[in-house]
Amino acid sequence: MLSIRCTKEDEKMIKRYAASKNKSVSEFLREVAIEKIQEEYDLEVIREYLENKEVLKLYSAEEAEKELGL
Repeated sequence: MLSIRCTKEDEKMIKRYAASKNKSVSEFLREVAIEKIQEEYDLEVIREYLENKEVLKLYSAEEAEKELGL
């Protein structure tokens, strides 16, 4: 279980928004937190790719299948 502290104004805004989406506050905040984590992970993967794309070896589907013996 988690709890958060926020201003009364933020609490009202969160409750109204969650209600407008027919979600509980818990469900809404859980979804928002998970989405944020996933977005940051995706951005990190993209950054890593861009930093290393010059030295990465990319394979076509056929090459990968051959390399893996499929």
